[in-house]
Amino acid sequence: MRWRLILAALVAAGASTVAVAEPGAAAPARDAYADILPAPVSARPERGAFTIGRHTTITAGPGARGVAEQLSAILHVPVASRAPKGGNTIALAVAGRDQGDESYRLDVGPGRVTLTAGRAAGLFAGVQTLRQLANGTSIPAGHVADAPRFAYRGAMLDVARHFFSVAQVERYIDQLALYKINTLHLHLADDQGWRIMINSWPRLATYGGSTAVDGDPGGYYTQAQYRAIVAYAAARYVTVIPEIDMPGHVNAALASYAELNCDGVAPPLYTGTDVGFSSLCVNKEVTYRFLDDVIGELAALTPGPYLHIGGDEAHATSQADYVTFMNRVQGIVAAHGKRVQAWHQVVTASPLPTTVAQYWDTTNVNPQVAAAAANGTGVVLSPANLAYLDMKYNDSTPLGQDWAALIEVADAYGWDPGTYLVGAPTSAVRGVEAPLWTETIRTSADIEYMAFPRLPAIAELGWSPASTHDWAAFRLRLAAQAPRWQALGINFYRSPQIPW
Repeated sequence: MRWRLILAALVAAGASTVAVAEPGAAAPARDAYADILPAPVSARPERGAFTIGRHTTITAGPGARGVAEQLSAILHVPVASRAPKGGNTIALAVAGRDQGDESYRLDVGPGRVTLTAGRAAGLFAGVQTLRQLANGTSIPAGHVADAPRFAYRGAMLDVARHFFSVAQVERYIDQLALYKINTLHLHLADDQGWRIMINSWPRLATYGGSTAVDGDPGGYYTQAQYRAIVAYAAARYVTVIPEIDMPGHVNAALASYAELNCDGVAPPLYTGTDVGFSSLCVNKEVTYRFLDDVIGELAALTPGPYLHIGGDEAHATSQADYVTFMNRVQGIVAAHGKRVQAWHQVVTASPLPTTVAQYWDTTNVNPQVAAAAANGTGVVLSPANLAYLDMKYNDSTPLGQDWAALIEVADAYGWDPGTYLVGAPTSAVRGVEAPLWTETIRTSADIEYMAFPRLPAIAELGWSPASTHDWAAFRLRLAAQAPRWQALGINFYRSPQIPW
């Protein structure tokens, strides 16, 4: 009843437009099926509506129970073993396993809602659509058939420059899941801090993780806490990819263990924001024993297939040493049963057939990356001038940076990942990712202000068919999300480009 009371209060306060299922949603002023974000493959409204009432139940076929229980918690509707007589049922079923992992079909009629998918991940994606369609106790009738354009739709959170608690990371995971983002890339180590306990090298966390940018408080995750984040994400069909940046961006590690330095002298901890000045000692065997331990422990904690090994801005490492280092570390990752993801500079070494290069440059022309993609290297696109969420919206944005660009919502939305990188075949593009570096970010409210509304824009580029990408339509669908964000307590930037 609580969410119905909140709904009544918002309506009384004058809220008038939204098409979401969140507490506090008011009646939609336009076709809810036209407002789904990310845009589905197809959506068609029908006459009538499904009403959620005292006798409504959720039923779950084999493999659907977990998602059904999550929907139950959202709608405050019980999960039953069988449908009641007379209908009024929301039925979830895993069927047709020849479908893609995240494809789903949603059919809403006056007495029954049916959500089917080839995998539980598809059911979860369908539930996010259902949440947007539901309006208080009513879900408008209609049909949705949907599947993602790209398998990889990610967001990166830098917890190294500033540390964020388990609860803060979990809050961000919930927000990612709302828009069918299925990958959380955690940047766990950099010059300013090391954020994961490595039992065989404990000073990495206890000393290397003791500070942050500007001398702000540091912190680190115990292995139990990291496992909790991974499990929380997995329950929302989000895969965690941990990153230990190397061979540069390693001052926190060098400060923690003197033997990792070529001269055997540990530098002081660093709280600035410069890049490119630190490097592991490529010619010392202890470096690779250290990395074998770190990668081994991290691989054991991480069920997902990828570990991210950084590889960017290694200005203090010669190119010859960089190639030697990256090739050897790729082998270490493979030996621990994982695949490599790395920033796109990895293509200047010898990428393994399974290595994925993450492209972050500010131009769509990079012959080396395009050639690697043409030769089979997978590419995740995160162009800094379009997808970096830490870039300012405009000159007066109080947070963020502007070295790559000023990125308004139209900029974040106005590119096609499938054709962006000149010379790279679309088949090599694994998907998109929106990184958020945190030199200026300290709170969850800061994260949200920089992510919303640009994060849903990147999410749509990753999920929706290219044929649906239309700025005029998107800005209206994005505007319809604002009351939802307000009801969920999400801080966001009110871009003048959007008719809020």
